[in-house]
Amino acid sequence: MKVMKFGGTSVGTAQRMKNMSALVADEGEALVVLSAMSGTTNNLIEISDAVVAGKVDEANSMLRLLEETYRNVAAELLSDLSLREEAARRLDTFFAQLRDCVSAPADELTQKSIVAYGERLSTNLVELYMLQEGMDVVLLDATDFMRTGADGEPDEEYIRRHLGELLAANPGHCTYLTQGFICLDHRGRIHNLQRGGSDYTASLIGAAIDAEEIQIWTDIDGMHNNDPRFVENTSPVGELHFEEAAELAYFGAKILHPTCVLPAKRSNIPVRLLNTMEPQAKGTTIYNAPSTRCIKAVAAKDSITAIKIKSSHMLLAYGFLRKVFEIFEKYRTPIDMITTSEVGVSVTIDNCCNLDAICGELSELGDVTVDRDMVIICVVGDLEWQNRGFEAEVVNALRDIPVRMISYGGSNYNISLLIRSSDKVEALKALSSHLF
Repeated sequence: MKVMKFGGTSVGTAQRMKNMSALVADEGEALVVLSAMSGTTNNLIEISDAVVAGKVDEANSMLRLLEETYRNVAAELLSDLSLREEAARRLDTFFAQLRDCVSAPADELTQKSIVAYGERLSTNLVELYMLQEGMDVVLLDATDFMRTGADGEPDEEYIRRHLGELLAANPGHCTYLTQGFICLDHRGRIHNLQRGGSDYTASLIGAAIDAEEIQIWTDIDGMHNNDPRFVENTSPVGELHFEEAAELAYFGAKILHPTCVLPAKRSNIPVRLLNTMEPQAKGTTIYNAPSTRCIKAVAAKDSITAIKIKSSHMLLAYGFLRKVFEIFEKYRTPIDMITTSEVGVSVTIDNCCNLDAICGELSELGDVTVDRDMVIICVVGDLEWQNRGFEAEVVNALRDIPVRMISYGGSNYNISLLIRSSDKVEALKALSSHLF
């Protein structure tokens, strides 16, 4: 069985729901994971924010507009009278529940409950359309098997066991349909896998059922070798190693959620990135590919802050780096890049919520310098150190651009360079021209 995940743009209108269903029908046996219709999650977040702000009337007004949108989609999607009536009943139920949430106390659970309805709405309408088209489909509620543990991470053993039980109770069907993103926490309360979490849902499901492959359908034909928003004539990369894909996703390639590849990688299940608008396009296949001795792609991560700590006490001393890292750990702030010298260390972060407090404590260890508004440029490929010249090619491409930091050797698949945001587009174009 294959897992097919469709993002918000792939189910963004009634026509796209129809096109998506045709792709599923052509695929054969599949477990299909759906996101909310494009824009819906943002709308639901706005509604929940209004509830938190005490603007209940405003929240209900936005909710009425959203309800009208879904009723119009249902009318366009369904021609069968009985299925239209069933859709109306389901929409009545969902929006009545949403109105109850809007009227409930404004806590974190209420917010998560509101946001969870996007995927429920899309999967229920698509199920009814598939039934109308004569497809053998069963809708599985993600909250019946998708759960996180006490540590906040997906409970993969629980997922495997409960999804297996659900499939065993509904045997022999061609299409199984479920929601991405939403889940329960370890206490049985509504929760989610964060933004982009539908990719994660698909990968977790693929690992749980030992899928033949995991397909991620979006509105772009695979992962490109550079950012097409800034660089002309980019092209999709046909094959990527799991590690290469993870680096690109983390450092800015928006087509794939960074966590998605982890369960698939552990289970050695190929992941294919495909385009619902051009289903005939080859896309990108991600798997444990052998080395290819080439540079494959470039990505950029914005809103980076660099922090340099310089201290003569670091010279020939031990324990200095431990003290630095403990400060970042104390404020739960991850580090992206790190470089060191005999008397200093530079790191980058993308979360500045506790920057002042962090710098205050770091200043007790040495002189602290902060550079804001920076960008990490990530160059990915087969970059083992024995492959001569690749790092020189990258640095040479940026010979006219000031580089604040370079990180190489921590991974066999990545060279990272820190530059000013104002130089980002020039850097991406220079790398594309020089490398590809």
